Amino acid sequence: MVDTNQELKAGSFQTIQNGNIASAKGYKAGGLHCGIRKKKLDLGWVYSDKPAVAAGVYTTNSFQAPPLKVTQESIAKESKIQAILVNSGIANACTGEQGFTDAYDMRQAFAESIGVEEHYAAVASTGLIGELLPMDKIHAGISQLNDATHAGAEKFESAILTTDTREKGIAISLTIDGKEVTIGGAAKGSGMIHPNMATMLSFITTDAEIEAEELTKALKSITNKSFNMITVDGDTSTNDMVLVLANGLAGNHTLNGSHSEWDNFYQALTYVCEYLAKEIARDGEGASKLVEVNVSGASTEKAAQAIAKAIISSNLVKTAIHGADANWGRIITAIGYSGEELNPNEVGISLGDIPVVKKGVPYPFDEDEAKKYLLQDNISINATLGDGDGVSKAWGCDLSYEYVRINASYRT
Repeated sequence: MVDTNQELKAGSFQTIQNGNIASAKGYKAGGLHCGIRKKKLDLGWVYSDKPAVAAGVYTTNSFQAPPLKVTQESIAKESKIQAILVNSGIANACTGEQGFTDAYDMRQAFAESIGVEEHYAAVASTGLIGELLPMDKIHAGISQLNDATHAGAEKFESAILTTDTREKGIAISLTIDGKEVTIGGAAKGSGMIHPNMATMLSFITTDAEIEAEELTKALKSITNKSFNMITVDGDTSTNDMVLVLANGLAGNHTLNGSHSEWDNFYQALTYVCEYLAKEIARDGEGASKLVEVNVSGASTEKAAQAIAKAIISSNLVKTAIHGADANWGRIITAIGYSGEELNPNEVGISLGDIPVVKKGVPYPFDEDEAKKYLLQDNISINATLGDGDGVSKAWGCDLSYEYVRINASYRT
């Protein structure tokens, strides 16, 4: 559930009721079923009325799938993208030269269908690794893109999903230079989720006017604090990417680091990314709880991030949360093996507002109260480490029997 209003340190913004990736000026989106999947929508697209400044962040997995490489080539040409085509069901990863041929073919056919230059088109794929795309079905789907019956951002949100249980979308608005600026986004991700990147796709649109270099720097910085701070199962996928398009139709003065309202935009973009990241974590395969880890008092921000990741990635912590077991020993163990220097005698841990460790030793607490808290849908684990300035947040979910069931039969 999105808060109706959020105050920012450097300004304010409002969420748009039923807002989505097409809420910003000049964007359209849609989705259809082309036959890759049995029944569900499996081909989605986003289109901007004009080429938009583009920035991307991609998986660190050594086996980057062909669609990522092709999209990176598109952006490198002019730092602009006008449209994105996404298929679900098959990832087009580990598919050799044929995979690249298909990704280029997909991009070319898409660009021709909507009437844009080929390097203004981006492609993305998600789904089963090691299988070739059924290009006859892809082409058949592309031929239907201009059919109005397939239009709608909600159809795009649905078409990009794999094992997700629900769509993930948001839009917010803020004022810059007296102009209304909108930022919208959609994401998919549920399993094979781990920082740097997660197994996820996220697409963000805005009508803000912004310099390409500044957008790239902002996205990389924000990704490290949002999408790269989530985990479900510790697996990093081959197809993950975050793309941001900014078409400038809001009419504001060009945003860059020296613009007086740059912080407003940066914080608003951060909120959209964090919201989508948390929705991915909340929708983890088989998950019943969203878990937030808050670390403070670390020696540096980098150290705080490493410790937060260690806690949120621990399968023992995740199973304890699933079982509503206040087993703080698993949390302190994760802190200890994070590899970061700390004083064990300064460590404190709380589950929500319930302290369980102070100064590195057990603190008496009511087990029934802790269990009642851990049975809730949203759980926070708070770790304080000392007097340092480093703080960080990470998000994940519990690990359940259902996760094993889903992934034991993923191909069947």
